[in-house]
Amino acid sequence: MVLRKLLSVAQVLSLWLVLSGGSHALTAQQALTIAAGETDERIAALNAAAGEGDPALAAFVQAMLDDGVKVDAQQAYVVREGKTFVAGTDTEATPPVDAEDVVNNNRMRGALEAALGVLKLVSPDVTVRAAALTELARNPLDEAQLPMIEKAYAAETDAALKARLENLRATLLVSVADPARRLEAATALGASAESGVKSLLQERLAAGVETDPAVRVALLKSLASVESRLAWGERLGVVFTGISLGSILLLVALGLAITYGLMGVINMAHGELMMIGAYATYVVQNAFRAWLPDLFDAYVLVAIPVSFLSAALVGAVLERSVIRWLYGRPLETLLATWGISLMLMQAVRSLFGAQNVAVENPAWLSGGVQVASNLILPFNRLAIVAFAFLVLGGVALMISRTRLGLFVRGVTQNRRMASCMGVNTARIDTYAFSLGAGIAGLAGCALSQVGNVGPDLGQGYIVDAFMVVVTGGVGQLAGTVYAALGLGVLNKFLEGFAGAVLAKIMVLVCIVVFIQKRPQGLFAMKGRSAEA
Repeated sequence: MVLRKLLSVAQVLSLWLVLSGGSHALTAQQALTIAAGETDERIAALNAAAGEGDPALAAFVQAMLDDGVKVDAQQAYVVREGKTFVAGTDTEATPPVDAEDVVNNNRMRGALEAALGVLKLVSPDVTVRAAALTELARNPLDEAQLPMIEKAYAAETDAALKARLENLRATLLVSVADPARRLEAATALGASAESGVKSLLQERLAAGVETDPAVRVALLKSLASVESRLAWGERLGVVFTGISLGSILLLVALGLAITYGLMGVINMAHGELMMIGAYATYVVQNAFRAWLPDLFDAYVLVAIPVSFLSAALVGAVLERSVIRWLYGRPLETLLATWGISLMLMQAVRSLFGAQNVAVENPAWLSGGVQVASNLILPFNRLAIVAFAFLVLGGVALMISRTRLGLFVRGVTQNRRMASCMGVNTARIDTYAFSLGAGIAGLAGCALSQVGNVGPDLGQGYIVDAFMVVVTGGVGQLAGTVYAALGLGVLNKFLEGFAGAVLAKIMVLVCIVVFIQKRPQGLFAMKGRSAEA
């Protein structure tokens, strides 16, 4: 432990010696030039001071960003720890009455943030240096800051940060006056996989920008290399967004696979049962915010069973009051459930208003994991993919291994025989319909984490859900999985070529052709009856 501390101290000292060699202390005149005057002159003075690597500049720049600097015609003043000092010195002073607060426009604030990021490259903390590099990548840099970056590059010991510094250094060198250094930078940028580097290379290749033939050739090679790397990120992004959409369709279609696939009920109110689950999540969120704010991040865990029970209860009421009288009459079932969907939407508008409501992601579902420079997988999407397959596993287990599942399968295959064997078919119908409605509520809970929650939430998914069930095969959970993921990936793949609207039309045409060739879907229902 002692040896590790000694090594750490030695590393800090070496960084300090490298970065402070030849530097000059921030003077009062430099501070005044940075704080007052024309924006171009202020930025030039700031970049010159940052290039010298003065450690006192960081505190002054932070004070500028915090609006803690005043200025008059002679000098600038910094307020720290309740006292006022002349900027660039340790002399206490009382600002004159006519001293004014420093005003920083957006351009100046961007230059200040970039300079502060460059100065943070000397930090002994690797996380601070990494954060500084991330911040520098977002702000335009000036050639005057190149000496400081080169010193930091020479002193950096972390391999990953050194590679990032090399990329940052090359983005500055590619526009310097020396053609040899531009050629070196253009070649180095070919190893990058950053979308910003692609834009930089394209700018340098614009007509009249880069005149040296050798540099232009190197820029073209680097651009092709960067585009190749970025293309892989884009392909992976399309696949992931397709799987994400497919998992949402899977959640939506699972409930419909039971109510339509197993029971033969064309439930046009299925989307509104999803909406009920989403609004149940909204209510739970507000309850946690009002009464349990310290446990707010756990509200989703409570919203999951609440959304399931809310939608299942509404489904049970619908089945017992309306749908039980319409079994075997699909057209009348369709019309009745369509009317019920309109009633549910109007009820929600009356209770919560016609506008969308805000459902906030908990902290552990915010952000994402970066797998490529142009590809970030959001945590909420990853959670929905995992949640969809957990729900699928639960439904499959319930259908195949439980007494209720046995009864549901028996009633589905031969209702009269199941009734003769003593099965209460009316009760099983209620249970099955409630289960399908509850799964729709779970889909609404999941959708609340990635999209808007409003009275029209279910309308955007009901048609796609029916297409998934029909394509997969009526009553087949395996077919539902394959169809949902397949349609999700196919839809996102086609969107890249034809746009969202034409992609929907093309997917619909593909499904129509598929159903014409295979009316029973991917997986046909098997049974002993002549119809099967």
